[in-house]
Amino acid sequence: MRPLDGITIVDFSRVLAGPMATMILAEMGARVIKVERPGTGDESRQWEPRVGEESAYFFAFNRGKESIVLDLKTPAGRTAAKTLALQADVVLENFLPGQMDKMGLGYAQLSKEKPELVYVSNTGFGQNGPYRDRVGYDTIFQALSGVMALTGHPDGPPAKVGVPMADLTAGLWNAVAILTGLVGRASSGRGCHVDLSMLDTQISLLTIAAARLFALGEDPQRTGTEHPGRVPSAAFACAGAEWLHISGGDQHWQAICSVLGLGELAADAALARNAERVKQRERVMAAMREALAGRKRADVAEALRAAGVPAGEVNTVAQALADPHVQARGMVAEFQHPTAGTFPALRNPLRFTGYDTPSLGTPPLHGADSAALVAEFGLKEIGA
Repeated sequence: MRPLDGITIVDFSRVLAGPMATMILAEMGARVIKVERPGTGDESRQWEPRVGEESAYFFAFNRGKESIVLDLKTPAGRTAAKTLALQADVVLENFLPGQMDKMGLGYAQLSKEKPELVYVSNTGFGQNGPYRDRVGYDTIFQALSGVMALTGHPDGPPAKVGVPMADLTAGLWNAVAILTGLVGRASSGRGCHVDLSMLDTQISLLTIAAARLFALGEDPQRTGTEHPGRVPSAAFACAGAEWLHISGGDQHWQAICSVLGLGELAADAALARNAERVKQRERVMAAMREALAGRKRADVAEALRAAGVPAGEVNTVAQALADPHVQARGMVAEFQHPTAGTFPALRNPLRFTGYDTPSLGTPPLHGADSAALVAEFGLKEIGA
């Protein structure tokens, strides 16, 4: 048994944030019916990287779902979509504000017939505000939110985060919204509408950066791998162009100095306090950079960890996925696809006691479940 067994989600969303959320919930037991347009379906089916005729991008966010093709531009398609939605527990959509209403599929219309429906609208800018009708992708939200301005090195230009952070974190917030709505419904018997903005999710992540603005009147700038309020916390170059990230507090300071041979810094009583190390950032960082530059990363990393200092190798993606701990935790698994064959995928990170742990589902072929769903839900014409 899985935690969400018995929950049905009709997913009208496309690309990443919405599909990621419903994939997470599908692998925890929810039944997810993905509504796709005729022809190409979800546009991410056409995106790189490719696996033969399929998209590995689509694979990454659509496992464990059923796919039905409905043409929402036709009355028949809209009627079929409404029939599906009214038999579901949850509807998720990411159309521009008002578009679902125009198709008779908005929350106001559906909730009149099914008050217990949980309905999440994940848009770029939300249901109100001067930008509500704008379109955008992940990097637009990274740019507008300040995340891009905070990313990169002080002497370099703004940079995007190495993964599509705006989309990925919005996906997690979509999952939170759905689960919160379901918990609320369980206690009240009523559903709800959740207005979730991609820009809002990024603004909410500013946290410590915003705290510096609120507390100090300081508009935070790019700091590379360094932490603005803690020293040391940064990546350091070791021998052979390998990098090691060290992050220590006051309780680690003497051990860091001992392992790195920084006797002069260890003897300076003022540096035992983080506030003083922040003031003397350049002195501390220069000494640590020099001490680490000629040392083998593996040796110094093990020495630091043996002394109780948090230290982590800066891995590439391939190195991270091959890491023995990642392998031991089973984070890389595989599924069997009808046309692509055996394909690797990243597992859901949750591990349950008391429920079955989530297992990988298979991404559906475009419209693979249309006929079965038509019969099961009593759909007549589907406009496809």
